[in-house]
Formats: sequence, structure tokens, C-alpha cells
Amino acid sequence: MQRDGTRTRDERSGARTDTGPAPAVHRPLRQVGLAGLALHLSLVLWLVVLRPLPVAWVYDANLTPLASLRSSSAWQVVGELVLLAPLGVLLPLAGGRPRAPWLPSFLRTTGVSALLATGLEFLSSWTPGHVLNVDHILLAVIGVAVTHVALVPALRRLVRERRPRARGPEGAAEGVPQAAKAPKTSKMTSLVSPPVAAAITPVPAARASAEPAP
Repeated sequence: MQRDGTRTRDERSGARTDTGPAPAVHRPLRQVGLAGLALHLSLVLWLVVLRPLPVAWVYDANLTPLASLRSSSAWQVVGELVLLAPLGVLLPLAGGRPRAPWLPSFLRTTGVSALLATGLEFLSSWTPGHVLNVDHILLAVIGVAVTHVALVPALRRLVRERRPRARGPEGAAEGVPQAAKAPKTSKMTSLVSPPVAAAITPVPAARASAEPAP
């Protein structure tokens, strides 16, 4: 294990080990994401899932993917796509990792959104006027995936660029070699000419005891 917490591959056993530190958690972004996630889910529960619909009759439950799209209008399809689309940004924001890899973040976001959409759909089926429809789950996950691909990589790049760069010793930026700096000279030596500067340069002290002459 190195000083920065990273691990290297064991050449004898060939075991797979970590090659880099875990992404740092940005706490302000995480707090904003959790608050936005709680607010959005509360609005969805109150306005859509738990609100009964005053209808005389309803369709049967649909468990066949994309079977109900033929009887749905374009506005209904767009509404199902947009209903949980903010989760594509709020879920990575709640994670608080601006340097997380794109593909694992995408898979986590779509997986969690699928679980949430399934739970909300089963919960809405108990409300009068709502029926279980698997197309609602599929459209919600598609909306989350499209939002994540369109916005999250650009937002993470913007957050990384806005964070201040770390500074090295003596206020120099990291990566600048210290050998490139000009050597420091005393104020007196820089004000006089080279011959005089050589004359006033301190001479090493003589030895305390000289060797006896033969």
C-alpha cells in the first residue's frame, strides 16, 4: 500500500486490488441532492400517486411491455417520461461524487430509478382510478436515463472546473518543478559588481589546529 492509500497488484498471487483512491464526497452537493430528491418524491406522491381519479371505469392491468402505447396520447407518453426524469440528476447529486466514473453512475441511477418507479406504480394501483401498467415503469426509467446522459456529465465537468486547484509549497501550483525557480541571492550581493561580490563572499573558517611542520 502506498502513502496516498492506493494499492498495487500482488505479483506473486496475482490478486486483483484497487488501483486508486475512492472518489471524494462533496457534502454541499450531497445535501442539495438529498433535499431535492425528498421534495420531488413528495410532490409525485401527493400530486400523482396518492390522488384518486374520478373515472367511471378503468382499463385492465397491463403487464405486457409497450402494449398500452397504442391507446395512449402523445401528452400522456410525454408526461410519463417527464414524471421521474429529475431523478437522473438528483440521484447522482445525492451521491455527492463529482469525480465518479460515468458508466457505474449511469447503471446505479437507472437501477435505483427502476426500483422507485416500480414501488410507486404498485402503490398507485391501490388508489381508486389507477391500474398497474408496466409501460409507466419503462417510460419513467427511459426519462431518467435520457436526463442522466444529457446533463450529468456536463454538470460534473463544470463542478470539477470550478473547484480551486491545489497549491504546492510556497504558493506554487502543483506540477511545476521546483528546480525551475531562480536561485535566491542576498540583497547585498545583488547590489554590487561581481568582483566586489566575490571579495565579500564569506570564506570558510580556517582549521582550529594546523598540522605541525616537518
